[in-house]
Amino acid sequence: MASVMVCDDSPGVRATLRRCLTAIPEVAQISTTASGEEMLARYTVESPDVVFLDVQMPGIGGLSALHQLREHHADAVVIMLTTGEAPQPIAEAVVAGASGYLAKDASPQEVAAVLAALTDGGAPAEIPAQRHETGPTLTEREQQVLRGMSEGMSNAQIGKELFLSEDTVKTHARRLFRKLSVSDRGHAVAEGLRRGLIP
Repeated sequence: MASVMVCDDSPGVRATLRRCLTAIPEVAQISTTASGEEMLARYTVESPDVVFLDVQMPGIGGLSALHQLREHHADAVVIMLTTGEAPQPIAEAVVAGASGYLAKDASPQEVAAVLAALTDGGAPAEIPAQRHETGPTLTEREQQVLRGMSEGMSNAQIGKELFLSEDTVKTHARRLFRKLSVSDRGHAVAEGLRRGLIP
């Protein structure tokens, strides 16, 4: 049985995740917090098995909260919640020790799969969005596009730097998404960092 803490400044996201988690038999206890500060204060008291932590929040923010949490609780298991619109923070969170990441609009089945992978003693690589440790090699162009994404560049900016049309950049992006088994830029950057594809 697992205890879970959900930290997100959106009441809607907290409510949705709570509903998903309530339906999972292995979850014994669910608590919710609305800020990084509140999560840090309550973590010491509640010691949840897993924390779902929003990447971007007012106040200290998800990244800072993750750093502070792991500084005092190195064994903390944290899943970052993301809308897929902020590639760099997601990537930094994975590097900083987050066990994985989950889209805020993930299905109940995806939430259950992520939780099962963690509470069963599984490695982060078993999380659905991150399970492929090896895979097809990216072409040089795909690596260049991925590198541009990691630097926060738009498709148009990447195209200008590589002397490619924006449509061509989008084509390379779709191919690398498929190869990395991801659906957006943020997850692509995090996966690229995890696999060592981004210097």
